[in-house]
Amino acid sequence: MLVHPNPDPVAFSIGPVAIHWYGLMYVVAFGLFLLLGRVRIKQPHIAAQGWKNEDLDDMLFYGMLGVVIGGRLGEVLFYQPAHFFANPLEIFKVWQGGMSFHGGFLGVLIAMALWARKSKRNLLDVYDFIAPMVPLGYAAGRLGNFINHELPGRVADPSLPWAMLWPDGAGLHYLEGLRHPSPLYQMLVDGILVFLILWPFARKARPRLAVGAMFTLLYGCARFFTEYFRVPDWETTVAGMPITSGQVLSLPMIVAALVMLGWAYSRDGRRVVGST
Repeated sequence: MLVHPNPDPVAFSIGPVAIHWYGLMYVVAFGLFLLLGRVRIKQPHIAAQGWKNEDLDDMLFYGMLGVVIGGRLGEVLFYQPAHFFANPLEIFKVWQGGMSFHGGFLGVLIAMALWARKSKRNLLDVYDFIAPMVPLGYAAGRLGNFINHELPGRVADPSLPWAMLWPDGAGLHYLEGLRHPSPLYQMLVDGILVFLILWPFARKARPRLAVGAMFTLLYGCARFFTEYFRVPDWETTVAGMPITSGQVLSLPMIVAALVMLGWAYSRDGRRVVGST
């Protein structure tokens, strides 16, 4: 049995300004994006497309807006609309946690579409370029969720060595029963494992949209699996089977990714690899 360390959510303070661990994890995520992006730019098939460090820096600004705005709006609309509509000022308290990956994913897609239009780059090439840099940033975000003792897991078998006593929302008491540390599961599976599969796949030249589609497929499948260990924000029933909110949002990703992969590896998809 383990006990959640329940650390102070404030990492340190500078005068009246409190720096939260959750916010620092986003700094780590954006830093990893830049680091991996500079490595990716040097890969021969990426360098041949004319990517530059300046492009990466510019994309990061757009991506940050997409992550924060899309992630927060996704949390509001997908998971807790009644709470946030009753307390609208809490929408802006992003340092307290509560960011939806699916909302952030849509936000980044829109942000990259705007950047691609401004930069006169093919949107599908942009998606393929950034996809391998996303999973480790996601993993950092899930570590932030763990520090904030958010996203508690379902009740676990007490014999499980890493079953954990999990703090309640206020961090003053523990929830009943030992829990799966679901943010760590999602950090390891949805983030690190997806990265370890996707990065080698993306190191070689692939048909246009193949890398972006592969990320979408891997994440969708990984998230669908790890949702079984997490207390759902809401749950419904389809054909007599319970399905959680995260699984409902992941299913379209899986279906869309399969369609995109089929197109990428079709004759039509291969034909546009070298076009702009």
